[in-house]
Amino acid sequence: MKRIYYIVTCLLALATVLPVQAQEENDNTRSTTQQQRKGPRASRGERAAAKEESGMPELTIRAQELNERLTQQIGNARWMRVVYRQVDLTKEQNAPLYYPVRPMNGQMNLFTILFQLLSEGKLKVYEYLDGYEVFDDEHLVNFKELLDRFHIYYEEVPDERGGEPALVINESDIPSEQVQNFYVKEVWYFDQNNSLFDVKTLAICPLMTVDNDFGLTTSPMFWVPYENIRPYVSNAYIMTSNLNNVMTFTIDDYFRRRMFEGDIIKTQNLLNQPLQAYCPTPDSLKKEQARIEKQLVSFEDSLWMKPDTAQVLNTKEAKKARKKAEKEAKAAQKDSKKETTVKTKAPKAQKSTPVRSVRRRR
Repeated sequence: MKRIYYIVTCLLALATVLPVQAQEENDNTRSTTQQQRKGPRASRGERAAAKEESGMPELTIRAQELNERLTQQIGNARWMRVVYRQVDLTKEQNAPLYYPVRPMNGQMNLFTILFQLLSEGKLKVYEYLDGYEVFDDEHLVNFKELLDRFHIYYEEVPDERGGEPALVINESDIPSEQVQNFYVKEVWYFDQNNSLFDVKTLAICPLMTVDNDFGLTTSPMFWVPYENIRPYVSNAYIMTSNLNNVMTFTIDDYFRRRMFEGDIIKTQNLLNQPLQAYCPTPDSLKKEQARIEKQLVSFEDSLWMKPDTAQVLNTKEAKKARKKAEKEAKAAQKDSKKETTVKTKAPKAQKSTPVRSVRRRR
């Protein structure tokens, strides 16, 4: 009897425990499947939300490595010359860096990209110093002070955690229309170890044009090293022609291939003088710019060995003499052919006149 009672209690205990375990397993499997289903969606949603909040994508390791590979090393250069250019974005050649003025269909111009990176804290810019560009922490530009200096509207949103308030700027308040010029600092260099003559873009500086009581005034905003913005502009495709609307080039291609057109305003010198300091008239300024451009091109031409001019002249004279001889030979052949084809007539014999003999008469 006791044995039967013991078996019945064990069966009852198993009957109560097994459904609970099965329900727990079902709940666990459901929770795991739900997590597996919701996991990718949640991560995508978080990435989309983070992208909407930040605006610009975060740099990946691959993008950073690509930027390092594309960085031109000028430490072994045996000759270099630093040139400052002013790029006018209103010219047709430079228009791809200016349009669209407002973000449209995911496209932004160069200044809008710089401004968004700066507002999100992903880019460091430095004070504009004429001829004394120093890219260190002491010359960093505060974003709020920059907005106040150039009278750009913004809104401060307090942080719930008690940190610094966030600065919110509407797209319509970004002064991309007023930035119509850029300073481009580049270096022309010759690397003797690699036998390479190339041009490297060092930094760019946007110029803001403001209409105030004194008329239109253009003032530089900040310097930004080009290596810091290459990972972002290497994915910014632009339209480079009005005839072909396919966007095959990026802003990085535009700078690396030097597709822009800029006038020289200064070259690095001991006195730190711009061209206008010793070229007071527009004509003298244009002549000086043309002279510097010619110097850069002539230095590149002088690096490579060319044939001797005397040999070139000799070869030219030999070609001329050969052509002259060929012409004379052809003319002689034509004359000989004419002589064989044309029949020459024999000269007529002259009639003999009778000679009268005169006898001496005695």
